Amino acid sequence: MLKGEQLYEGKAKKVFKTDDPELLIVSYKDDATAFNGLKKGTIAGKGVINNRMSNLLMQMLEKKGVPTHFVQELDDRDTVVKRVTIVPLEVIVRNIAAGSFSKRYGVEEGVVFDTPTIEFSYKNDALGDPLLNTYHALALKLATPAEIDTIKALSFKINEALKAFWAECGVTLVDFKLEFGRLFDGTVVLADEISPDTCRLWDSATGEKLDKDRFRRDLGGVEDAYEQVMSRLLSHI
Repeated sequence: MLKGEQLYEGKAKKVFKTDDPELLIVSYKDDATAFNGLKKGTIAGKGVINNRMSNLLMQMLEKKGVPTHFVQELDDRDTVVKRVTIVPLEVIVRNIAAGSFSKRYGVEEGVVFDTPTIEFSYKNDALGDPLLNTYHALALKLATPAEIDTIKALSFKINEALKAFWAECGVTLVDFKLEFGRLFDGTVVLADEISPDTCRLWDSATGEKLDKDRFRRDLGGVEDAYEQVMSRLLSHI
């Protein structure tokens, strides 16, 4: 399948048309950003790892009944996906206090929640992706009540599947961001990616950070962390 016109370029990916109006090609970049684009850099090989990891995890989730936009991996960086209209809600599922949650609410990083928590932010770079609740999402007509119920149910289902899988790899799933999209017929499916860019992943034995926090916090060893996570995934998938 050949790439057509470029439709979009985001912080981590480019999106291209294909000869099928219902399919697109997503191409993963090595560019890295943090803090809503205020910090920028490059993580060598990130695009290859994120492409492969997202595709493998989405195929695993499909087998567990989670509909996704994944169609076919073309090469190291390019994947065919179903064309969706992205629901402008970023969904963050948290199992352990970390990052902005800890800062916002004064909770020590590493506190394990009794049950997973979910939060929404408005996917809008110009506004800084502000937090919102279900009532805000409905008032802004970002999604319907049925879509929000579906997104919540799928998000918790995804969390249980990913938590169990990463535990087998000796990795703790701290939190992660999801995005969903609508197919032409209105079906809500998991879109975007699942990678060290969008997940907080800690080594279960040592607590070492194996994700984009190493870039955000200038911890060093970013490429090594991404490669280690990918190696563990490949040994268990």
